[in-house]
Amino acid sequence: MDMKQCEEAFTDTSSQTGLSGLMERIRTFRPQNVFTWQLAKTLAMGQGLAGFICGTALTSQYLASSFHVNTPMLQSFCNYSLLCVTYTTMLLCRRGDDSLLQILKKRWWKYAVLGLVDVEANYAVVKAYQYTTITSVQLLDCFVIPVLMLLSWWVLKTRYKLVHYVAVGICLLGVGAMVGADLLAGRDQGSTANILLGDCLVLISAALYAVSNVCQEYTVKNLSRVEFLGMVGLFATIISAIQMVILERNEIAAIQWSWQVGLLFSAFALCMYGLYSCMPIVVKLSSATSVNLSLLTADLFSLFCGIFLFQYNFSALYLVSLVVILIGFIAFNAVPAPTAASTSANLFEEGYYCDSMQETNVRITAEDEEGDKIQHYHQLEPQRKQHWCSGVQH
Repeated sequence: MDMKQCEEAFTDTSSQTGLSGLMERIRTFRPQNVFTWQLAKTLAMGQGLAGFICGTALTSQYLASSFHVNTPMLQSFCNYSLLCVTYTTMLLCRRGDDSLLQILKKRWWKYAVLGLVDVEANYAVVKAYQYTTITSVQLLDCFVIPVLMLLSWWVLKTRYKLVHYVAVGICLLGVGAMVGADLLAGRDQGSTANILLGDCLVLISAALYAVSNVCQEYTVKNLSRVEFLGMVGLFATIISAIQMVILERNEIAAIQWSWQVGLLFSAFALCMYGLYSCMPIVVKLSSATSVNLSLLTADLFSLFCGIFLFQYNFSALYLVSLVVILIGFIAFNAVPAPTAASTSANLFEEGYYCDSMQETNVRITAEDEEGDKIQHYHQLEPQRKQHWCSGVQH
């Protein structure tokens, strides 16, 4: 048997095994294998994060509408300061390679860049509301998801399946229904001073959020949650303080302080602190892409609250949007997306098939009479053999 026949035999066997494996998965499908406690916990925690974002939106809207306070950098500075006081202090108490000093020596500049990215992502999306409409922000903010999937594929080596792309499409349809409900309810509010600039700021913010979230997923899964929050809190506090002094010193000086304003600032800072503290836990449990899909419901929660607090008009499309987004989120998390590490770790999990393949190769080469073909066969690239084994398993 020559080399071409060997490769054709490998291909035929791989195709048959892949088809039989697919049919076997369909035949043995059980709903309880999809709707697990892990999925329920991820869904609940994701909606908890959306609740935190809803809290930040409501407090910001009260500050802007009732007290004419528009200081996004001051609000971000309060959050970053809480992170610094809590988690950077934890790093200060550590000893050895995980101590603050050792982390600064090894990778301080990486966290400095990450802190800058996070600060500017928050600032850009808030600034965009001064130039474009709420509808544009809601639509273009979804740009974070494709950028996040691309970065996860490139940096984290995540290999998404067809069901994940379909699930993301379903979630985006839900966002479209939400925007349609806003238009029907007459909530296409916001400035139109410079729509192009505002839309560009939203896209820039989405891209920066994607970079920050991918770095967060890598750090919490390979290093630690405390290190990520402590280092981001340290550098983001410094950066936001400098930017606040440069850009917002006049607005801060004009604030008419009262107990209501102080309470709203405190509520915003605590909601942001809760979001930043809990998000790494959910990211480690699932993925950054999954978390951002769950956060698509945050605008809906804000709208539901606005119906009672700000007399927004209700539309049944809001409920449809919520259901569609949750369906897409469940579909995305029902099938795990393997990474390069998990794939290589499980590459020979079903080793019996590769072992039988090797035994077949021995029989083939033993029956072959031409020694040069035997030698040529044993010089097959290891990568091709490994690729064939992994193809059999899939």
